[in-house]
Amino acid sequence: MATEAGAEGGPRGWRAATRAALYGPDGFYRGPEGPAGHFRTSVHASPLFAGAVARLLCRVDEALGRPAVLDFVDMAAGRGELAAGVLTALPADVAARTRVYAVELAGRPAGLDRRIEWRAEPPERTAGLLFANEWLDNVPLEVAETDAEGVPRLVLVRDDGTELLGPPVAGPEAEWLARWWPLAGGRPAADGAEAADGEAEDGQATGGEATGGEAVPGATSGPGLRAEIGLPRDLAWASAVGTLARGLAVAVDYAHTAGTRPPFGTLTGFRKGRGTAPVPDGSCDITAHVALDACAAACPLPGARLLRQRAALRALGLTGSRPPLTLASTDPAGYVRALAAASQAAELVAPGGFGDFGWLLQPVGIPDVLADAV
Repeated sequence: MATEAGAEGGPRGWRAATRAALYGPDGFYRGPEGPAGHFRTSVHASPLFAGAVARLLCRVDEALGRPAVLDFVDMAAGRGELAAGVLTALPADVAARTRVYAVELAGRPAGLDRRIEWRAEPPERTAGLLFANEWLDNVPLEVAETDAEGVPRLVLVRDDGTELLGPPVAGPEAEWLARWWPLAGGRPAADGAEAADGEAEDGQATGGEATGGEAVPGATSGPGLRAEIGLPRDLAWASAVGTLARGLAVAVDYAHTAGTRPPFGTLTGFRKGRGTAPVPDGSCDITAHVALDACAAACPLPGARLLRQRAALRALGLTGSRPPLTLASTDPAGYVRALAAASQAAELVAPGGFGDFGWLLQPVGIPDVLADAV
Protein backbone atom coordinates (compact mmCIF):
# COMPACT_ATOMS: atom_id res chain seq x y z
CA MET A 1 0.00 0.00 0.00
CA ALA A 2 1.19 3.51 -0.73
CA THR A 3 0.48 4.54 2.85
CA GLU A 4 2.86 1.93 4.26
CA ALA A 5 5.64 2.25 1.71
CA GLY A 6 8.59 4.57 1.33
CA ALA A 7 12.32 4.43 1.87
CA GLU A 8 13.70 5.10 5.31
CA GLY A 9 12.87 8.70 6.14
CA GLY A 10 10.84 8.99 2.95
CA PRO A 11 7.14 9.85 2.64
CA ARG A 12 4.61 7.38 3.99
CA GLY A 13 1.17 7.61 5.53
CA TRP A 14 0.77 9.13 8.96
CA ARG A 15 -0.39 5.80 10.37
CA ALA A 16 2.84 3.98 9.54
CA ALA A 17 4.98 6.98 10.46
CA THR A 18 3.27 7.40 13.84
CA ARG A 19 3.45 3.70 14.63
CA ALA A 20 7.21 3.70 14.12
CA ALA A 21 7.74 7.01 15.92
CA LEU A 22 5.74 6.05 19.02
CA TYR A 23 6.09 2.29 19.30
CA GLY A 24 9.17 1.30 17.30
CA PRO A 25 12.33 0.01 19.04
CA ASP A 26 13.46 3.59 19.76
CA GLY A 27 9.96 5.06 19.84
CA PHE A 28 8.69 7.81 22.06
CA TYR A 29 6.74 5.49 24.37
CA ARG A 30 9.72 3.18 24.85
CA GLY A 31 11.69 5.92 26.64
CA PRO A 32 12.54 5.49 30.34
CA GLU A 33 10.71 8.63 31.47
CA GLY A 34 7.34 7.47 30.13
CA PRO A 35 4.41 9.72 29.22
CA ALA A 36 4.54 11.57 32.55
CA GLY A 37 7.92 12.98 31.52
CA HIS A 38 6.24 14.94 28.73
CA PHE A 39 2.63 15.69 29.66
CA ARG A 40 0.06 15.46 32.44
CA THR A 41 -3.07 13.39 32.21
CA SER A 42 -5.85 13.28 34.78
CA VAL A 43 -3.98 10.38 36.39
CA HIS A 44 -0.90 12.54 36.97
CA ALA A 45 -2.89 15.63 37.98
CA SER A 46 -4.23 14.13 41.20
CA PRO A 47 -4.66 10.81 43.03
CA LEU A 48 -8.31 11.83 43.32
CA PHE A 49 -8.77 10.57 39.75
CA ALA A 50 -7.66 7.05 40.69
CA GLY A 51 -9.95 7.26 43.71
CA ALA A 52 -12.90 8.09 41.46
CA VAL A 53 -12.05 5.18 39.13
CA ALA A 54 -11.86 2.92 42.19
CA ARG A 55 -15.38 4.00 43.16
CA LEU A 56 -16.53 3.30 39.61
CA LEU A 57 -15.01 -0.18 39.88
CA CYS A 58 -16.92 -0.70 43.13
CA ARG A 59 -20.17 0.20 41.33
CA VAL A 60 -19.35 -2.34 38.64
CA ASP A 61 -18.59 -4.87 41.40
CA GLU A 62 -22.06 -4.36 42.86
CA ALA A 63 -23.69 -4.65 39.43
CA LEU A 64 -21.87 -7.95 38.90
CA GLY A 65 -23.08 -9.28 42.23
CA ARG A 66 -19.71 -9.02 44.00
CA PRO A 67 -17.99 -11.89 42.16
CA ALA A 68 -15.20 -13.96 43.72
CA VAL A 69 -12.80 -12.38 41.20
CA LEU A 70 -13.21 -8.79 39.98
CA ASP A 71 -11.07 -7.60 37.05
CA PHE A 72 -9.64 -4.13 36.45
CA VAL A 73 -7.91 -3.63 33.09
CA ASP A 74 -5.91 -0.42 32.63
CA MET A 75 -5.37 0.15 28.91
CA ALA A 76 -2.27 2.16 27.90
CA ALA A 77 -1.08 1.99 31.48
CA GLY A 78 1.99 4.22 31.08
CA ARG A 79 4.10 3.33 34.08
CA GLY A 80 1.22 1.79 36.03
CA GLU A 81 0.23 4.93 37.91
CA LEU A 82 -3.53 4.45 37.54
CA ALA A 83 -3.44 0.71 38.21
CA ALA A 84 -1.46 1.25 41.41
CA GLY A 85 -3.64 4.18 42.47
CA VAL A 86 -6.86 2.22 42.02
CA LEU A 87 -5.49 -0.68 44.08
CA THR A 88 -4.55 1.72 46.86
CA ALA A 89 -7.94 3.43 46.83
CA LEU A 90 -10.10 0.28 46.84
CA PRO A 91 -11.69 -0.90 50.08
CA ALA A 92 -9.65 -3.78 51.50
CA ASP A 93 -12.36 -6.40 50.90
CA VAL A 94 -12.71 -5.37 47.23
CA ALA A 95 -8.95 -5.13 46.68
CA ALA A 96 -8.55 -8.68 47.98
CA ARG A 97 -10.82 -9.94 45.17
CA THR A 98 -9.45 -7.73 42.41
CA ARG A 99 -7.09 -8.81 39.64
CA VAL A 100 -5.37 -5.81 38.11
CA TYR A 101 -3.95 -5.85 34.59
CA ALA A 102 -1.77 -3.06 33.19
CA VAL A 103 -1.76 -3.17 29.38
CA GLU A 104 1.25 -1.39 27.89
CA LEU A 105 3.85 -2.01 25.17
CA ALA A 106 6.74 -0.58 27.20
CA GLY A 107 8.46 -2.82 29.73
CA ARG A 108 7.26 -3.28 33.29
CA PRO A 109 8.60 -0.47 35.51
CA ALA A 110 10.74 -1.34 38.50
CA GLY A 111 9.02 -1.28 41.88
CA LEU A 112 5.47 -1.71 40.58
CA ASP A 113 3.07 -3.42 42.97
CA ARG A 114 3.47 -7.19 42.51
CA ARG A 115 -0.30 -7.62 42.43
CA ILE A 116 -0.41 -5.83 39.04
CA GLU A 117 0.01 -8.12 36.03
CA TRP A 118 1.86 -6.40 33.18
CA ARG A 119 0.70 -7.37 29.68
CA ALA A 120 1.05 -6.24 26.07
CA GLU A 121 -2.58 -7.20 25.30
CA PRO A 122 -5.73 -7.17 27.44
CA PRO A 123 -6.77 -10.52 28.91
CA GLU A 124 -9.80 -12.35 27.52
CA ARG A 125 -13.14 -13.04 29.21
CA THR A 126 -12.75 -10.59 32.05
CA ALA A 127 -15.53 -9.49 34.40
CA GLY A 128 -15.15 -5.98 35.74
CA LEU A 129 -13.95 -2.61 34.45
CA LEU A 130 -11.84 -1.97 31.36
CA PHE A 131 -10.60 1.62 31.56
CA ALA A 132 -8.75 3.36 28.72
CA ASN A 133 -7.50 6.78 29.78
CA GLU A 134 -5.95 8.64 26.83
CA TRP A 135 -5.25 5.47 24.86
CA LEU A 136 -7.22 5.94 21.66
CA ASP A 137 -5.67 9.33 20.85
CA ASN A 138 -2.35 7.52 20.36
CA VAL A 139 -3.70 4.73 18.15
CA PRO A 140 -2.06 5.67 14.83
CA LEU A 141 -4.32 6.69 11.95
CA GLU A 142 -4.21 8.14 8.47
CA VAL A 143 -4.74 11.83 7.76
CA ALA A 144 -6.68 13.08 4.75
CA GLU A 145 -6.59 16.51 3.11
CA THR A 146 -8.61 17.90 0.23
CA ASP A 147 -6.67 18.93 -2.89
CA ALA A 148 -7.35 21.92 -5.18
CA GLU A 149 -10.38 20.10 -6.63
CA GLY A 150 -11.73 19.23 -3.19
CA VAL A 151 -10.81 15.53 -3.48
CA PRO A 152 -9.74 13.95 -0.14
CA ARG A 153 -6.23 12.54 -0.47
CA LEU A 154 -4.03 10.70 1.99
CA VAL A 155 -1.36 12.88 3.55
CA LEU A 156 2.15 11.43 3.34
CA VAL A 157 4.89 12.55 5.70
CA ARG A 158 8.67 12.31 5.89
CA ASP A 159 10.48 11.65 9.15
CA ASP A 160 11.31 15.37 9.40
CA GLY A 161 7.59 16.24 9.34
CA THR A 162 7.45 17.46 5.73
CA GLU A 163 4.10 16.54 4.16
CA LEU A 164 2.80 15.99 0.64
CA LEU A 165 -0.47 14.75 -0.75
CA GLY A 166 -0.70 11.11 -1.82
CA PRO A 167 -3.40 9.09 -3.58
CA PRO A 168 -7.13 9.68 -3.14
CA VAL A 169 -8.66 8.09 -0.08
CA ALA A 170 -10.26 4.79 -1.09
CA GLY A 171 -11.82 1.61 0.27
CA PRO A 172 -12.87 1.32 3.93
CA GLU A 173 -11.08 4.56 4.80
CA ALA A 174 -13.16 6.45 2.23
CA GLU A 175 -16.30 4.83 3.62
CA TRP A 176 -15.34 5.92 7.13
CA LEU A 177 -14.74 9.50 5.96
CA ALA A 178 -18.06 9.63 4.13
CA ARG A 179 -19.95 8.47 7.20
CA TRP A 180 -18.09 10.19 10.02
CA TRP A 181 -16.08 13.15 8.69
CA PRO A 182 -17.15 14.12 5.16
CA LEU A 183 -14.82 16.63 3.51
CA ALA A 184 -16.72 17.18 0.29
CA GLY A 185 -19.89 18.79 1.64
CA GLY A 186 -22.53 17.89 4.20
CA ARG A 187 -22.33 16.93 7.85
CA PRO A 188 -22.59 13.33 9.07
CA ALA A 189 -25.72 12.47 10.99
CA ALA A 190 -25.27 11.88 14.71
CA ASP A 191 -24.77 8.18 15.31
CA GLY A 192 -23.40 5.78 17.90
CA ALA A 193 -23.69 6.43 21.62
CA GLU A 194 -26.34 8.60 23.17
CA ALA A 195 -25.20 11.96 24.54
CA ALA A 196 -26.68 12.74 27.93
CA ASP A 197 -28.57 16.04 27.67
CA GLY A 198 -26.21 17.15 24.91
CA GLU A 199 -23.32 17.02 27.37
CA ALA A 200 -20.91 15.43 24.92
CA GLU A 201 -22.32 17.25 21.91
CA ASP A 202 -21.95 20.88 22.98
CA GLY A 203 -18.49 21.34 21.54
CA GLN A 204 -15.13 19.78 21.00
CA ALA A 205 -13.91 17.95 24.09
CA THR A 206 -10.36 19.10 24.61
CA GLY A 207 -7.71 19.08 27.27
CA GLY A 208 -4.55 17.35 28.40
CA GLU A 209 -1.56 17.61 26.15
CA ALA A 210 -3.10 18.52 22.81
CA THR A 211 -4.73 21.45 21.13
CA GLY A 212 -6.79 21.45 17.98
CA GLY A 213 -8.76 23.58 15.57
CA GLU A 214 -12.13 24.97 16.45
CA ALA A 215 -15.16 23.56 14.70
CA VAL A 216 -16.45 25.84 11.96
CA PRO A 217 -20.04 24.91 11.01
CA GLY A 218 -20.46 24.49 7.28
CA ALA A 219 -16.73 24.41 6.45
CA THR A 220 -16.98 21.04 4.70
CA SER A 221 -15.70 21.65 1.17
CA GLY A 222 -12.80 23.27 -0.64
CA PRO A 223 -9.02 22.73 -0.64
CA GLY A 224 -6.91 22.30 2.49
CA LEU A 225 -9.54 20.74 4.75
CA ARG A 226 -8.21 17.91 6.87
CA ALA A 227 -9.59 14.92 8.72
CA GLU A 228 -8.12 12.13 10.81
CA ILE A 229 -9.50 8.78 9.64
CA GLY A 230 -10.47 7.08 12.88
CA LEU A 231 -11.08 3.58 11.52
CA PRO A 232 -8.08 1.99 13.34
CA ARG A 233 -9.36 3.44 16.62
CA ASP A 234 -12.83 2.02 16.02
CA LEU A 235 -11.33 -1.41 15.44
CA ALA A 236 -8.99 -1.15 18.43
CA TRP A 237 -11.82 -0.12 20.72
CA ALA A 238 -14.17 -2.84 19.48
CA SER A 239 -11.42 -5.41 20.05
CA ALA A 240 -10.81 -4.17 23.61
CA VAL A 241 -14.51 -4.16 24.48
CA GLY A 242 -14.75 -7.66 23.03
CA THR A 243 -12.47 -8.97 25.78
CA LEU A 244 -15.11 -8.17 28.42
CA ALA A 245 -17.44 -11.03 29.27
CA ARG A 246 -19.41 -8.76 31.63
CA GLY A 247 -18.80 -5.36 33.06
CA LEU A 248 -18.11 -1.84 31.81
CA ALA A 249 -15.70 -0.47 29.20
CA VAL A 250 -14.77 3.22 29.47
CA ALA A 251 -12.71 5.28 27.03
CA VAL A 252 -11.58 8.70 28.25
CA ASP A 253 -10.05 11.12 25.78
CA TYR A 254 -10.19 14.60 24.31
CA ALA A 255 -12.73 14.09 21.59
CA HIS A 256 -15.21 15.45 19.08
CA THR A 257 -18.52 14.20 17.77
CA ALA A 258 -20.26 14.30 14.41
CA GLY A 259 -21.55 17.85 14.66
CA THR A 260 -18.27 19.39 15.81
CA ARG A 261 -15.52 17.95 13.62
CA PRO A 262 -12.72 20.55 13.35
CA PRO A 263 -12.21 21.42 9.65
CA PHE A 264 -8.41 21.41 9.79
CA GLY A 265 -7.93 18.39 12.02
CA THR A 266 -6.26 18.09 15.41
CA LEU A 267 -2.99 16.27 14.75
CA THR A 268 -0.28 17.67 17.01
CA GLY A 269 2.91 16.84 18.86
CA PHE A 270 3.92 17.17 22.48
CA ARG A 271 7.36 17.24 24.06
CA LYS A 272 8.53 18.04 27.61
CA GLY A 273 5.33 19.75 28.65
CA ARG A 274 4.83 21.84 25.53
CA GLY A 275 2.88 21.51 22.31
CA THR A 276 5.00 21.18 19.19
CA ALA A 277 4.73 20.29 15.52
CA PRO A 278 4.04 16.58 14.99
CA VAL A 279 7.35 15.22 13.68
CA PRO A 280 7.44 11.40 13.37
CA ASP A 281 11.07 10.91 14.38
CA GLY A 282 10.48 9.49 17.88
CA SER A 283 11.28 12.76 19.65
CA CYS A 284 7.71 13.73 20.57
CA ASP A 285 4.26 12.39 21.23
CA ILE A 286 1.94 12.40 18.21
CA THR A 287 -1.73 12.63 19.05
CA ALA A 288 -5.11 13.54 17.59
CA HIS A 289 -8.56 13.95 19.08
CA VAL A 290 -10.87 10.93 19.06
CA ALA A 291 -14.18 10.50 17.22
CA LEU A 292 -15.76 8.75 20.20
CA ASP A 293 -19.16 8.51 18.51
CA ALA A 294 -17.58 6.42 15.74
CA CYS A 295 -15.88 4.22 18.33
CA ALA A 296 -19.22 3.62 20.02
CA ALA A 297 -20.85 2.62 16.75
CA ALA A 298 -18.02 0.16 16.03
CA CYS A 299 -19.31 -2.15 18.78
CA PRO A 300 -23.02 -1.34 19.09
CA LEU A 301 -24.09 -2.41 22.56
CA PRO A 302 -27.23 -1.30 24.41
CA GLY A 303 -26.73 1.44 26.95
CA ALA A 304 -23.68 3.11 25.40
CA ARG A 305 -23.44 6.84 25.95
CA LEU A 306 -21.09 9.81 25.96
CA LEU A 307 -20.46 12.13 28.88
CA ARG A 308 -18.12 14.95 29.74
CA GLN A 309 -15.53 14.09 32.36
CA ARG A 310 -16.92 16.73 34.68
CA ALA A 311 -20.31 14.99 34.72
CA ALA A 312 -18.80 11.54 35.25
CA LEU A 313 -16.49 12.63 38.06
CA ARG A 314 -19.17 14.65 39.82
CA ALA A 315 -21.34 11.51 39.87
CA LEU A 316 -18.37 9.72 41.43
CA GLY A 317 -18.04 12.29 44.21
CA LEU A 318 -15.62 14.89 42.82
CA THR A 319 -17.12 18.36 42.70
CA GLY A 320 -14.28 20.77 43.39
CA SER A 321 -16.39 22.56 45.99
CA ARG A 322 -14.51 24.46 48.67
CA PRO A 323 -14.85 23.18 52.26
CA PRO A 324 -16.96 25.30 54.63
CA LEU A 325 -15.07 28.15 56.28
CA THR A 326 -16.30 26.98 59.68
CA LEU A 327 -13.94 24.02 59.35
CA ALA A 328 -10.99 26.44 59.39
CA SER A 329 -11.75 27.40 62.99
CA THR A 330 -12.63 23.92 64.29
CA ASP A 331 -9.99 21.91 62.40
CA PRO A 332 -7.41 24.15 60.68
CA ALA A 333 -5.26 21.25 59.44
CA GLY A 334 -8.32 19.44 58.13
CA TYR A 335 -9.44 22.60 56.37
CA VAL A 336 -6.09 22.94 54.60
CA ARG A 337 -6.24 19.31 53.47
CA ALA A 338 -9.82 19.69 52.28
CA LEU A 339 -8.94 22.92 50.44
CA ALA A 340 -6.03 21.20 48.64
CA ALA A 341 -8.28 18.29 47.65
CA ALA A 342 -10.94 20.70 46.39
CA SER A 343 -8.34 22.48 44.26
CA GLN A 344 -7.24 19.19 42.69
CA ALA A 345 -10.83 18.10 42.07
CA ALA A 346 -11.60 21.46 40.50
CA GLU A 347 -8.81 20.93 37.97
CA LEU A 348 -10.18 17.50 37.04
CA VAL A 349 -13.67 18.87 36.32
CA ALA A 350 -12.75 22.32 34.96
CA PRO A 351 -14.33 23.48 31.68
CA GLY A 352 -11.69 24.19 29.06
CA GLY A 353 -9.41 21.51 30.53
CA PHE A 354 -9.73 18.01 31.89
CA GLY A 355 -13.42 18.51 32.57
CA ASP A 356 -14.10 18.71 28.84
CA PHE A 357 -12.71 15.26 28.12
CA GLY A 358 -15.18 12.81 26.61
CA TRP A 359 -16.11 9.59 28.42
CA LEU A 360 -17.52 6.76 26.31
CA LEU A 361 -19.27 4.21 28.52
CA GLN A 362 -20.25 0.81 27.12
CA PRO A 363 -21.87 -1.62 29.57
CA VAL A 364 -21.55 -5.32 28.75
CA GLY A 365 -24.32 -7.33 30.38
CA ILE A 366 -24.85 -4.92 33.30
CA PRO A 367 -27.03 -1.84 33.88
CA ASP A 368 -25.73 1.70 33.62
CA VAL A 369 -23.69 2.25 36.80
CA LEU A 370 -23.36 5.98 36.06
CA ALA A 371 -27.04 6.66 35.53
CA ASP A 372 -26.73 9.54 37.99
CA ALA A 373 -24.21 11.31 35.76
CA VAL A 374 -25.95 14.01 33.74
